[in-house]
Amino acid sequence: MGKRDTSSAITTSAFCLLLLALPQNPTLPLSLRVASRRGGGKTLAPPRARVRAVAVAMQRLLASSIVAATPRWLPLADSILRRRHPRRSPLPVLLFNRSWSKPRKVSGRVSMASIKANKQGNLCNEGMLSHIMWWKERMESCRKPSSVQLTQRLVYSNILGLDPSLRNGSLKDGTLNMEMLQFKSKFPREVLLCRVGEFYEAIGFDACILVEHAGLNPFGGLRSDSIPKAGCPIMNLRQTLDDLTRCGYSVCIVEEIQGPTQARARKGRFISGHAHPGSPYVFGLAEVDHDLEFPDPMPVVGISHSAKGYCLISVLETMKTYSAEEGLTEEAVVTKLRICRYHHLYLHSSLRNNSSGTSRWGEFGEGGLLWGECSGKSFDWFDGSPIEDLLCKVREIYGLDEKTIFRNVTISLEGRPQPLYLGTATQIGVIPTEGIPSLPKMLLPPNCGGLPSMYIRDLLLNPPSFDVASAIQDACRLIGSINCSIPEFTCIPSAKLVKLLESKEVNHIEFCRIKNVLDEIMLMNGNAELSAIQEKLLEPASVVTGLKVDADILIKECRLISQRIGEVISLGGEIDQAITSSEYIPKEFFNDMESSWKGRVKRVHAEEEFANVDAAAKALSTAVTEDFLPVIVRVKSVMSSHGGSKGEISYAKEHEAVWFKGRRFTPNVWADTPGEQQIKQLKPAIDSKGRKVGEEWFTTAKVETALSRYHEACDSAKGKVLELLRGLSSELQEKINILVFCSTLLIITKALFGHVSEGLRRGWVLPAIYPLSKDYSVEESSSEMDLLKLFPYWLDDTNQGNAILNDVNMRSLFILTGPNGGGKSSMLRSVCAAALLGICGLMVPAGSAVIPHFDSIMLHMKAYDSPADGKSSFQIEMSEIRSLVTRATGRSLVLIDEICRGTETAKGTCIAGSIIERLDDVGCLGIISTHLHGIFDLPLLLNNTDFKAMGSEVVNGCIQPTWRLTDGICRESLAFETARKEGMPDLIVKRAEELYLTMSRSNRQTSSTVHHGPSVVNSNVNGLVDMPDGLGNGLELMSGAFALLQKDVESIVTAICKDKLLDLYNKRSISEPVEVVCVTVGARHQPPPSTVGRSSIYIIIRRDNKLYVGQTDDLLGRLRSHRLKEGMQDATILYIVVPGKSVACQLETLLINQLPSKGFKLTNKADGKHRNFGMPVISGEAIAAH
Repeated sequence: MGKRDTSSAITTSAFCLLLLALPQNPTLPLSLRVASRRGGGKTLAPPRARVRAVAVAMQRLLASSIVAATPRWLPLADSILRRRHPRRSPLPVLLFNRSWSKPRKVSGRVSMASIKANKQGNLCNEGMLSHIMWWKERMESCRKPSSVQLTQRLVYSNILGLDPSLRNGSLKDGTLNMEMLQFKSKFPREVLLCRVGEFYEAIGFDACILVEHAGLNPFGGLRSDSIPKAGCPIMNLRQTLDDLTRCGYSVCIVEEIQGPTQARARKGRFISGHAHPGSPYVFGLAEVDHDLEFPDPMPVVGISHSAKGYCLISVLETMKTYSAEEGLTEEAVVTKLRICRYHHLYLHSSLRNNSSGTSRWGEFGEGGLLWGECSGKSFDWFDGSPIEDLLCKVREIYGLDEKTIFRNVTISLEGRPQPLYLGTATQIGVIPTEGIPSLPKMLLPPNCGGLPSMYIRDLLLNPPSFDVASAIQDACRLIGSINCSIPEFTCIPSAKLVKLLESKEVNHIEFCRIKNVLDEIMLMNGNAELSAIQEKLLEPASVVTGLKVDADILIKECRLISQRIGEVISLGGEIDQAITSSEYIPKEFFNDMESSWKGRVKRVHAEEEFANVDAAAKALSTAVTEDFLPVIVRVKSVMSSHGGSKGEISYAKEHEAVWFKGRRFTPNVWADTPGEQQIKQLKPAIDSKGRKVGEEWFTTAKVETALSRYHEACDSAKGKVLELLRGLSSELQEKINILVFCSTLLIITKALFGHVSEGLRRGWVLPAIYPLSKDYSVEESSSEMDLLKLFPYWLDDTNQGNAILNDVNMRSLFILTGPNGGGKSSMLRSVCAAALLGICGLMVPAGSAVIPHFDSIMLHMKAYDSPADGKSSFQIEMSEIRSLVTRATGRSLVLIDEICRGTETAKGTCIAGSIIERLDDVGCLGIISTHLHGIFDLPLLLNNTDFKAMGSEVVNGCIQPTWRLTDGICRESLAFETARKEGMPDLIVKRAEELYLTMSRSNRQTSSTVHHGPSVVNSNVNGLVDMPDGLGNGLELMSGAFALLQKDVESIVTAICKDKLLDLYNKRSISEPVEVVCVTVGARHQPPPSTVGRSSIYIIIRRDNKLYVGQTDDLLGRLRSHRLKEGMQDATILYIVVPGKSVACQLETLLINQLPSKGFKLTNKADGKHRNFGMPVISGEAIAAH
C-alpha cells in the first residue's frame, strides 16, 4: 500500500509538470463549443485550440484532486490555478496565501517559500478552518469603502487574515503579530484588541471590523502595501467596545504588564478580559471611583423539538446557569425570541423534520412561524443531546474550562399557566407594539423603571403558579395597608454582582451598594409590617433565582456579610482619610496622587502604608520648602527694568511632579545673597524617559529624591488598597447565592411597592383569585369570572369619567357583536389585561373582580400577510387560531376579535361557526367578536355559549354606539357612518347605501338593532420625580441628641393635632373622631403607598435642628422635591394623615404658630399668617374610603 501511494504521488507530480509545460492562450474559453447533431450553425474550435482547452480543463480537475487528496500539495495547486486564472480561482480563496501567486520553480517537493508561508500562516490547521470561513463571511458583509479596501489585502490562510508578504505582515516567532496570532487562536471568533503603549490595536480581520462598525480610521491610511491595522486610544476603549458589542461581536482584550522594562525588551502581555454583548469589560474597575453601566445579560439560546413540543434552552455564561423550558408551543418560542436579546442562536437538528415528515424545515404547517422568525437572523445548527451539546458550545464560545458547571434554574411548567402567546403579548403591549397601549407602563410609576420594570414584564410573559400569584397578591395587599416608612430598595443586577465578584473587580462604591442591599433586607426584617411582606416574597424570589433560602439563614448571612463589608470598606466620615495638604505645594497634586486610593478602605488595615505616605509627603513638603521657597522669596524681592523675574512652585500634571517653574531668576552678579545657594542647586527637570521637560521647569536632587519616595509610598498604598478590595471580593464569592437572592428580593419588593402606589393612584383593585382543579371537566365546572366596573387599562382614575364602566359576568363563551367603533376590541383587550394581571397576583382596572387562575390566556386580533413566508393574512389568521383552538382547555380564556374576516363571507362564516362549536365543546371561557351575522343562522350545537352585544342608540335621528356590554345580538355595523367619519367622499358612501338597499331587497334580509352606553379616551400619566441614588449606608442609628429632638417634636405635634381634631369634631366640622398616628420617615426612606391621594401634614427635621411644617396631597412627590435641595438629602420627616385638605391647611397654620412657643425653631414662620380655611362637613364614608 505504501508503494502504491508513493507511485501515485510521483505520477501526479510528473503529470502536473507536463501540464505546466503546455503553451497557454488566455483568450480561449474554458469549455469547448460543440456543434449539435444537425450542426445548428455552430462550429467546432480549431484542433489546436481544442487541445489547449482540454489541457486547461484537465489542469483544473487535477488541481482540485490534489487539494482533496494531499493537503501538502496546496501551494502547487494554487500555483497552477493562479497562473491560469489569477482573478478567478476555482478553489476557495480560504486556503491560500497571496505569496503563492508569484511564479516559482516547481519540483517534486514543495518550495521553501511555500513551506515558510505555510509555517507563518498556520495554513493547514484544520481546527481553524471553520473559524476562518466565519470571518470570511463577515468580511464579505463589509459595506464602508474604507473597510472594503482593507479586506482586499486579506488572505484566508490564518485566523488573523494577515498576508506575510505585505509590509508589517511578518508572522515570525518573537514578533507582535505572532504573539497576537497566538492570543487570537485561543478565542478565534472574537475581535482581538491588543494594548500597545497608549493605544489598543487590531490587525487583519479585526482591523476591518473596527473600521466598519466602530467608526475608526485605519492606521497609515489606505496604503496598499501594508496589512490592515486600526485601533483606538486608551480613553476611547469603552466606546469602541460598546460599538462592537452592540453589533453582536465579542472582544478579547490583551493588556500590557505595566512597570519598568529593560531597554529594547518587549513588554509582557496577557488576556485581561472579554467584552460580550450583555457582558461588559470590567478589568481595572476596582481602581476607579465611578460605576459601570451594566446591560442586561444576553444568553446563548438553543431550540429543539420533541414529542412534548418545543424546548427553549437559555444559557447565561455570566451567571453559570441554564434553563430548559419544555413543552412550549411554537408561538411561545417565537414570543421569547422576540423579547430576548441573545448572544448566539443555535437550532437543533430535530427542527429539520416538521409535522409533515419532510426535512424541508418550515415548508408546511408547524415550524412556519419559527422559520419566519429565524430565517433572517444568524444561527447555527447543532446535534446530539440538546442541553449537553449546547453547554459544550457555550464553553467553547467563552473559552471556559470543560469542567465548568452550569446550575439548572429551570422553572417547572407544572401548575403554571402557559407563557403568553406572541399575539397576546403584542396586542396588550407587553411586547412594545406601535399603536397599542403598553400594559407594563401602566403598572409602575414613571420613575420606577429598569430592573423592577423588567421583573413585571417577565412576570406577565410567564405567569406564575397559583401559590406564587397568591403570595404576590398577599404582599400587594399588605403593601397597601402599611403606615411605616420604607427603604429605597437598592437594586443591583444579579449578573453584575456575579461578574464583578468573580473577576475581583468590585470597587468601594459597589461594596457600599451591596451593603445597602443587605442592610435594607435586615431593616425590613426588623419591622413588623415590612417583615410580613418580606416573608411573602421569599417564594417569588426563589422562583426567579432558582435558589431556596430560609428566612432565618437569609438574615444571619446578611448580618455577617454586612458586618464584614463594614469592617473593611470606608463608609465615609473618617477623619484619618483626609487628603494631604501643604502650604507651598498645590493641593491638586496631592488630590491627584491620593484620591484614587484614599477613602476606600479603613485605614487600620493599611496603617503602615498610610503612615509611609504621610512621612513621604512631609519629607517632600520639607524638601520643596527648603529648596524652592528661598528662590521664590528672592524672585519676588528683586525688581528688574528688563522684565520682572518669575518663579513659583507648580504642579506638572502630565509628569505627576512638583517642580520650580520660573524664568530670568538667575542673578547677573553672584553676591552670596539669600537664595543664591538654592539657585545654584537647581537643575533642568527631566521626564520619565530622560528628556528635558522645558526651559522653565527646574528641580533639585533633594526634591527628586523626596518625590520618588512619595510616589513609591503612594503606589504601595494603592496596591495595598486594591489587595484589600480584591481580597474582600474573594471572600464574598462564597456568598454569591445569598447576594443574588437578596438583590432579586429587593427588585421584586420595589416593583410591587411601585405597582401598588400606581394602582392606588389609578383606582385599581386587587381581585379575588381562586385555583382551577387539575381534573377540571365541563360537568363539574364552577368556573366563572366577574369583572365589575371594568375600564380600559390605559385609562386612570383622573379621567374615568370619560369611560364607560362595564360589568362582565362570564360563565361561558360569549359571541360578541356590535357596530364598528363600538368598543369590541377595547373590551377584548380590557378583559385580557384584567385576567392576566389577576393570575399574576397584581391589581386590575376594575371596581371589583373575581378571576380564576387560568391555565392559558390567548388573545387573537388582527392579522397581516407575510410576503416573506408566502402567506396571506387569512393563512396567518388560520395558523394562529389553530394554535389557540388546539391548546384551549376548560381552564383557558380564549379571546378572538373579528373571526374569519380575511376570506369569502359564506365559507368564513362556516369556519367561524365550526371554531365556536369546538370551543363551546371544550368548555372554556372567552369572547369571540364578529361581524359575520350569518353565524346566527347556522345550525350550531352550542351548550356553553351566550350572545352579547356592544350596544347602539338613536340620537337626533342618527345611530351612535353606547359602548355598553348588553345581552343579545347587534346586527348594525355603522359601516356607512364610520366611512363618513373617516373622510370617505360622500358620493361613494351614498352609492354604497344604494347598493346595500338593493342587495337587502333581493335577499329579503331584515336587521334588528340592539340599543345600548359613552366613549373612551386616552389619558396622560402624572410622573413622579426621580430620586438620586445614595452610596452611603444610610441606616445607621441617629445620634442621641437628634433622637431626643425627634421624640419631642413627635410628642408635641401629636398633642396639638389631637386637640385640634377633637375640637373640630365637637364643632361638627368633621363627622367622626380621627385617630392621630404620627409616622416617621427616616433618612433615605420614603412614605408607604397608603399615603397616595391622601391629605397629610408633615414636619421636616433638618440636620441644623430647625423644622419645616407643610401640608400636601402628594407626600411622596413633595418629600422628593425637598430632598433634591442641598443639605436635605438626609432629612427626617414626621407625617400625620388627616381627613381632607382643608383640615390639613388648618393644622399647618396651627403648628407654625404654636411650635415656636414650645421652643422649636422654624424655617417657614411666614406661612403662619394664613387664615383659617372653610370646613365643609366630611362624611365618615369619605374618611373610611381613605
